[in-house]
Amino acid sequence: MSLLLPIQTSPDFTPRESVSTPERLISGSPAFKTWALDTSRNGNVRTGVWEATPGTTKSIKGEAFEFCHILEGLVRITENEGESYLFKAGDSFIMKPGFVGTWETIETVKKIYVFVE
Repeated sequence: MSLLLPIQTSPDFTPRESVSTPERLISGSPAFKTWALDTSRNGNVRTGVWEATPGTTKSIKGEAFEFCHILEGLVRITENEGESYLFKAGDSFIMKPGFVGTWETIETVKKIYVFVE
Protein backbone atom coordinates (compact mmCIF):
# COMPACT_ATOMS: atom_id res chain seq x y z
CA MET A 1 0.00 0.00 0.00
CA SER A 2 1.40 3.38 -1.01
CA LEU A 3 1.70 6.19 1.50
CA LEU A 4 1.23 8.73 -1.30
CA LEU A 5 -2.31 9.43 -2.48
CA PRO A 6 -2.97 11.68 -5.47
CA ILE A 7 -6.25 13.57 -5.00
CA GLN A 8 -8.79 12.88 -7.74
CA THR A 9 -10.75 16.09 -8.23
CA SER A 10 -13.33 14.24 -10.34
CA PRO A 11 -13.56 10.83 -8.68
CA ASP A 12 -14.78 7.97 -10.86
CA PHE A 13 -16.97 6.32 -8.20
CA THR A 14 -20.46 7.03 -6.91
CA PRO A 15 -20.57 9.69 -4.15
CA ARG A 16 -22.60 9.55 -0.95
CA GLU A 17 -25.57 11.89 -1.45
CA SER A 18 -27.31 13.81 1.33
CA VAL A 19 -29.29 16.94 2.16
CA SER A 20 -29.12 19.41 5.02
CA THR A 21 -30.58 18.38 8.35
CA PRO A 22 -33.60 20.54 9.31
CA GLU A 23 -31.79 22.08 12.30
CA ARG A 24 -28.93 23.28 10.03
CA LEU A 25 -31.00 24.49 7.06
CA ILE A 26 -31.43 28.28 6.77
CA SER A 27 -32.67 28.70 3.19
CA GLY A 28 -32.98 26.88 -0.12
CA SER A 29 -32.73 23.12 -0.51
CA PRO A 30 -29.03 22.37 -0.90
CA ALA A 31 -28.00 18.85 -1.87
CA PHE A 32 -24.56 17.42 -1.11
CA LYS A 33 -22.28 14.84 -2.69
CA THR A 34 -19.27 13.45 -0.86
CA TRP A 35 -16.52 11.40 -2.45
CA ALA A 36 -14.54 10.08 0.55
CA LEU A 37 -10.99 9.47 -0.66
CA ASP A 38 -9.11 8.46 2.47
CA THR A 39 -9.47 8.06 6.23
CA SER A 40 -6.69 7.68 8.78
CA ARG A 41 -6.42 4.42 10.75
CA ASN A 42 -8.02 5.93 13.84
CA GLY A 43 -10.64 7.78 11.76
CA ASN A 44 -9.80 11.26 13.00
CA VAL A 45 -8.46 12.52 9.63
CA ARG A 46 -10.67 12.36 6.52
CA THR A 47 -10.00 13.65 3.02
CA GLY A 48 -12.15 13.86 -0.05
CA VAL A 49 -14.13 15.92 -2.51
CA TRP A 50 -17.45 17.54 -1.57
CA GLU A 51 -20.07 19.30 -3.68
CA ALA A 52 -23.07 21.43 -2.68
CA THR A 53 -25.89 23.02 -4.67
CA PRO A 54 -27.14 26.54 -3.80
CA GLY A 55 -28.61 27.20 -0.37
CA THR A 56 -27.61 28.39 3.10
CA THR A 57 -26.84 26.23 6.13
CA LYS A 58 -25.43 26.66 9.62
CA SER A 59 -21.79 25.61 9.84
CA ILE A 60 -20.60 24.35 13.22
CA LYS A 61 -17.10 22.86 13.50
CA GLY A 62 -17.11 21.86 17.17
CA GLU A 63 -13.62 20.50 17.92
CA ALA A 64 -12.87 19.80 14.24
CA PHE A 65 -10.32 21.54 12.01
CA GLU A 66 -11.07 21.70 8.28
CA PHE A 67 -8.90 22.78 5.34
CA CYS A 68 -10.81 23.51 2.10
CA HIS A 69 -9.67 24.22 -1.45
CA ILE A 70 -12.42 25.42 -3.80
CA LEU A 71 -12.34 23.71 -7.22
CA GLU A 72 -15.54 25.20 -8.69
CA GLY A 73 -18.32 27.59 -7.75
CA LEU A 74 -18.83 30.44 -5.30
CA VAL A 75 -19.52 30.37 -1.58
CA ARG A 76 -19.96 33.01 1.14
CA ILE A 77 -18.94 32.03 4.65
CA THR A 78 -19.95 34.32 7.51
CA GLU A 79 -18.77 33.97 11.09
CA ASN A 80 -21.43 34.52 13.74
CA GLU A 81 -21.13 38.18 14.68
CA GLY A 82 -18.05 38.40 12.47
CA GLU A 83 -16.77 38.92 8.99
CA SER A 84 -18.12 37.53 5.74
CA TYR A 85 -15.80 36.03 3.10
CA LEU A 86 -16.38 35.09 -0.55
CA PHE A 87 -14.43 32.09 -1.87
CA LYS A 88 -14.23 31.01 -5.52
CA ALA A 89 -12.32 28.44 -7.59
CA GLY A 90 -8.64 28.48 -6.65
CA ASP A 91 -9.20 29.85 -3.12
CA SER A 92 -8.25 27.92 0.03
CA PHE A 93 -9.20 28.48 3.67
CA ILE A 94 -9.23 26.90 7.12
CA MET A 95 -12.18 26.61 9.47
CA LYS A 96 -10.73 26.25 12.97
CA PRO A 97 -12.19 24.36 15.94
CA GLY A 98 -15.01 26.37 17.50
CA PHE A 99 -16.08 28.02 14.21
CA VAL A 100 -19.80 28.81 14.09
CA GLY A 101 -21.41 30.65 11.19
CA THR A 102 -23.24 30.24 7.90
CA TRP A 103 -22.23 28.59 4.65
CA GLU A 104 -24.05 30.09 1.67
CA THR A 105 -23.51 28.29 -1.63
CA ILE A 106 -24.16 30.94 -4.28
CA GLU A 107 -23.09 28.81 -7.27
CA THR A 108 -22.75 25.03 -6.99
CA VAL A 109 -19.46 24.56 -5.19
CA LYS A 110 -16.98 21.69 -5.30
CA LYS A 111 -14.08 21.50 -2.87
CA ILE A 112 -11.25 19.30 -1.66
CA TYR A 113 -11.38 18.89 2.11
CA VAL A 114 -9.10 17.67 4.87
CA PHE A 115 -11.08 17.21 8.08
CA VAL A 116 -9.27 16.60 11.39
CA GLU A 117 -11.09 15.78 14.64
